[in-house]
Amino acid sequence: MKEVKMFYQPQCPHSILALKCLKELQSKEPYSKVHVELVDELAKPDYADKFDYFYVPTFYVDGKKVHEGHCEMVDVEKVLKKAIE
Repeated sequence: MKEVKMFYQPQCPHSILALKCLKELQSKEPYSKVHVELVDELAKPDYADKFDYFYVPTFYVDGKKVHEGHCEMVDVEKVLKKAIE
């Protein structure tokens, strides 16, 4: 399984939606086994600055940016599918 990182901000409505979609998808197979490292960019700014993105939420799979900005359920599912390919 590939490594997944999600950069977010706790008060961002787009991040809140993405986290809700992620939680729902991870409650089902085959996505329940996908580990997603959640990175609050406000709490870890030095770490977040090492990555090339402008908007949250942003997803990386195996170190490659695969989605940036507003996302819906279908977008989060695409990220998780990449992790289990």
